[in-house]
Amino acid sequence: MVPVPKLTPTDLVAALRNPLAFIAERWTPDPRTVQRAALAALVMSVIIVVTGGAVRLTGSGLGCPTWPECTDGSLTPTDALSYHSAIEFANRMLTYVLCAAVGWAIIAARSQKPYRRGLTRLGWTQFWLVMGNAVLGGIVVLVGLNPYTVAAHFLLATALITVAAVMWQRTREGDGEPRPLVGRAVQQLVWALVAVSLLLITAGTVVTGAGPHPGDSGDVERIDVSWSGVAELHAVFAWIVVSLTFALWFFLKGVDAPQGPRDRVRDLFLILLGQGVIGYVQYFTHLPTVLVGLHMFGSCLMWIGVLRVLLSLRERAEVTADLPVQSYDAVSASIAGPK
Repeated sequence: MVPVPKLTPTDLVAALRNPLAFIAERWTPDPRTVQRAALAALVMSVIIVVTGGAVRLTGSGLGCPTWPECTDGSLTPTDALSYHSAIEFANRMLTYVLCAAVGWAIIAARSQKPYRRGLTRLGWTQFWLVMGNAVLGGIVVLVGLNPYTVAAHFLLATALITVAAVMWQRTREGDGEPRPLVGRAVQQLVWALVAVSLLLITAGTVVTGAGPHPGDSGDVERIDVSWSGVAELHAVFAWIVVSLTFALWFFLKGVDAPQGPRDRVRDLFLILLGQGVIGYVQYFTHLPTVLVGLHMFGSCLMWIGVLRVLLSLRERAEVTADLPVQSYDAVSASIAGPK
């Protein structure tokens, strides 16, 4: 057993003045602890999206008709409310779990030795995204589930997943200058994949905003576009993403690119296949709620897969005082880039 050190009045003052610095001075986490903390934040950012989808698909979006309270004068659902209130309230409570996961990632990153400012900033960025989305979620309720605010709510959650995925990746690499593993042509192809994937996700929010799941059984405003037409546009973007991924895998294999990027592209392709099957089945079976929920979960996995492909195109070495990081030319003329 390691004895717990006694806190002096000076320690207490220091802890109150700067709790993160106080913890960092007395604790150095194992690198795997930092990685797991970042992964926990990423997992929770996906869970909050899925549970938010459950709120919408069960028609519980106005189960708590006001915000930040559930009802006027009560923070929690009352006996007079239905199970929709419990579902909506449970999703709100999960925000605190998400905050705890993000807070743990910030503490672990801040306490790592040597101190990594960039990693800690990624943690704080997640925190402010969570706070911003919590406020936006309240606005969504107060404006009666306006579909444009609901779409913005989902897109901000996607931004949170983006930062969480980047932080998770950064915990597994050093702070040296990025060294490209592929040439410029491959990088441009991947950036095109990222851009079309964003269009795919955005079109998906429009499909939801115009479709038959308004989020509440009452009279909820919908986006005034043809639902089937937007769904077909969404499918076109999906096929472009699949085609780019398929072409990218053959391209990387043809130029004998490193195994890391090829593995990430393979993983993304498998996710896209599953997502495509779910998408077409739900379309032809008139959007059953379970499949729509799975499709939302698949959307999160797809975006994480795209980000992992992008982040696999370079490596970053550890920075040490004795061994300076070698710089590389990031605009190599070769297709495969430096190996």
